[in-house]
Amino acid sequence: MEPDLYSYLIFFFFFFCVLLVILKRLLFHINTTNKLPPSPPALPLIGHLYLIKNVLHRSLTELSHRYGPVFFLRFGCRSFVVVSSPSAIEECFTENDIVLANRPHSVAADHFSYDYTAFVWAPYGHVWRAIRRLTNSEAFSFNSLQKSSVIREGEIRIILQSFYRICKRGSRSIDLNHWVSVYTLNIAMRIVAGKCTVGREDAGNELGKKKRKEIRDIFTTSITMNSCDFFPVLRWIGYKGLERSMISLQNKRDKFLQGLVDEIRRDKLDKEKKNASLIGSLLFHQDQEPDFYSDQLIRSILMIMFVAGTETSIVTTEWAMSLLLSHPEAMNKLRREIDNNIGHRRLLDESDLPKLPYLRCIVNETMRLYPPAPLLLPHCPSEDFTVGGYDIPKGSTLIVNAWAMQRDPKVWEEPEMFKPERFEAMEMERERFNFVPFGVGRRACPGANMGIRNISLAVGSFIQCFDWRKIEEDEINTSYTTRITLSMAKPLEVMCIPRQESIQLLSQL
Repeated sequence: MEPDLYSYLIFFFFFFCVLLVILKRLLFHINTTNKLPPSPPALPLIGHLYLIKNVLHRSLTELSHRYGPVFFLRFGCRSFVVVSSPSAIEECFTENDIVLANRPHSVAADHFSYDYTAFVWAPYGHVWRAIRRLTNSEAFSFNSLQKSSVIREGEIRIILQSFYRICKRGSRSIDLNHWVSVYTLNIAMRIVAGKCTVGREDAGNELGKKKRKEIRDIFTTSITMNSCDFFPVLRWIGYKGLERSMISLQNKRDKFLQGLVDEIRRDKLDKEKKNASLIGSLLFHQDQEPDFYSDQLIRSILMIMFVAGTETSIVTTEWAMSLLLSHPEAMNKLRREIDNNIGHRRLLDESDLPKLPYLRCIVNETMRLYPPAPLLLPHCPSEDFTVGGYDIPKGSTLIVNAWAMQRDPKVWEEPEMFKPERFEAMEMERERFNFVPFGVGRRACPGANMGIRNISLAVGSFIQCFDWRKIEEDEINTSYTTRITLSMAKPLEVMCIPRQESIQLLSQL
């Protein structure tokens, strides 16, 4: 009996090992002759998911310290390559830019990307180029940004006026998150639909806060991967209601966005005024080519304008002010730059931004420390390619860990320190693979310049007109939450005091 039992156990062990090898080949389709990047030990079925014990970008950063700037992971049935060095990023997005021009499919993208027509997620090809060309010309080109500058300047004046009124009433406490949200959402809504999200009269009351929260709740969820992507069986059983929640959220987005489109379509105003909004321009294109410019395509463009164009600007503006509050010497240097170049006879406007290089350094340093997306949107190679001497198989997912690279002591001196001056001497074109807050290559964010203008105008105007103090003496909490965008752990409550030199200017708003 005992020898038979022993033989049975040996047979079962070898059978189990063979089964694992077969499953590995079937699930991951990895050619064993390839030289894959280094990889941690993997567990059966779940792969390397057991290593993700923290926020994803932090866990991947810890792994890069052990396995280098290019390493390989498996999450369930998906394989990933993570890169986090300037040389690896340069190799990916110069030599292999076209190979990496596609996005991976996911459960969330299936529901949020309008059948993969949203230009952020659309497959590389004719449709993507057409949509990208359209959005650039209508929203992100230099001429379009010049036209929309009046919107940004008008909205920042309303915020400054609101701050001044709050101070005149004797209260100096400001919920900066709320007001920056109102500023950013109103800009997006006026560009898209020619109207405000939150009216001036409601901006500071409960109704305004409710409107602001409703819009942010609809558009803050991004297209990310989840457990259902790694284990498709979970999708079949409706795991945690994830897919049901996505469908519900997308229905809310559709209803909201289609309402904006229908409102502009019903507008009986003359074409010149109607086309002042992005929706009006898109409807004009729809009249010319109705088969291509469907309502669904229009909604996909509007969705990206809200999802990608609001939360990132809100979060970065708030982080910039938080860092300046914690580093008064940088705030004073910025104030001197503004006083010397702009003064107090008029408000700072967008045409002044090139005169304020230190302001741009502050914005860049903020995005280096707290990138809007610590992990850039993933790429899916359309064919096998190599990076860092390693073979990367077609169909895997490439992740760029901007957080890790932008805090790497091999790339940046004293990377954990807030030092805007480091950007004064940088040649941005030469250093462009060291600093990638908006991505790089042909799939980089097309709205980068609009975001920079939003943030710079807000931060510059706040410093020009007001003195700022922390309400609590404790250091401002700069920990991250687990959301895809890096928001502060709690709202930024600050003291806002009009500068003596700016009182006359503020009183005239």
